[in-house]
Amino acid sequence: MLTTEEEGVAICCGAWLGGQRSALLMQSSGVGNCINMLSLIQNCRFPLLTLITMRGEWAEFNPWQVPMSKATQGTLELMGITVLRVSKAEEAAETVRAALDAAFDSGEPVAVLLAQSLIGRKEWTRSK
Repeated sequence: MLTTEEEGVAICCGAWLGGQRSALLMQSSGVGNCINMLSLIQNCRFPLLTLITMRGEWAEFNPWQVPMSKATQGTLELMGITVLRVSKAEEAAETVRAALDAAFDSGEPVAVLLAQSLIGRKEWTRSK
């Protein structure tokens, strides 16, 4: 279990050094926690595959999720990460396969952004 998303980047690098493949799963709000650690990916030329669910988009109820959602794709691209986006369920399998190939066959860091609309609207009840 991780205490922060940036530890996941380091674990993925360690897994690669140990001959294993891994993927980092997180919400878009966790991308901001990884910025410094993503320099490890670039400087050491580690492959990276991360699947990111996009909070702060369609039908988001929590305003604290919105700012990082708006910055996620640009932040990743500025750190040299290739970004692929899935907006429709039927695109998911092929997009993830392409990301796997790019990451582990070409050694490229890749993030797959999974649109919040794939998960559906969250219905929360508020206590009265």
